[in-house]
Amino acid sequence: MDKSLKEVHEHMLGLALGALAHANWHANYFSPDNPYWNELSALQAVHASEILIKTRIAQEHPLLIFEHLPKAKDEETLSLRRLVEEGRTFQFSDLPDRLWATTGIRLPAIARYKQFGRLRNAIQHFAVPSDVDVGEETIRFIYEVIDPFINKCWGLYAIDYNEDYEPYIYLLGGLIRRGISFLVSPNAAEHETSIENDWPKGDAAYRKKMTSRFARARKEASKKAKR
Repeated sequence: MDKSLKEVHEHMLGLALGALAHANWHANYFSPDNPYWNELSALQAVHASEILIKTRIAQEHPLLIFEHLPKAKDEETLSLRRLVEEGRTFQFSDLPDRLWATTGIRLPAIARYKQFGRLRNAIQHFAVPSDVDVGEETIRFIYEVIDPFINKCWGLYAIDYNEDYEPYIYLLGGLIRRGISFLVSPNAAEHETSIENDWPKGDAAYRKKMTSRFARARKEASKKAKR
């Protein structure tokens, strides 16, 4: 096998997290200059999830992400060029089963994953369904599917990937106001005071759960600081 293939998952992870940051930005913010931010966020979120799942599979072996491989020829090893030109990777809908078969990991919120894939297809090929808030659906996809997945695989947090120059303040407040459950990173926990006025009224259970997550994240940050 081409030596460059052995490190391909590192490139894939960086690219996927870049797409995730773009999706977070477009789903949670608004631009008067581009009316398609929500629709773009859905495309980017699916793209991010697809690469992230393939990244984890590729960590086991890079060729496991391919459904069809180039046929054997006289060269000593399979080159990256031939793989790119002739290989074909698994499709979005097939990835949860491939992930489980190769790593034993079950993708969280699989129903949400499949439903969001259908929504992405509708947006990309037809139009946005009139009764769907695409930004809201993208946010829920990010924090119900991608967030727990990247945390389980690499100890990462979706909240840490956002293109805003103040990456936590506005994003945190928006998620809290919507009542979105998310994993709190040690970096995000430093901004807990900024959301004091954003808690949804009448949802004590949500506030209790998220307050506990912030406390856990602060504790984790304190432990790291002492090492």
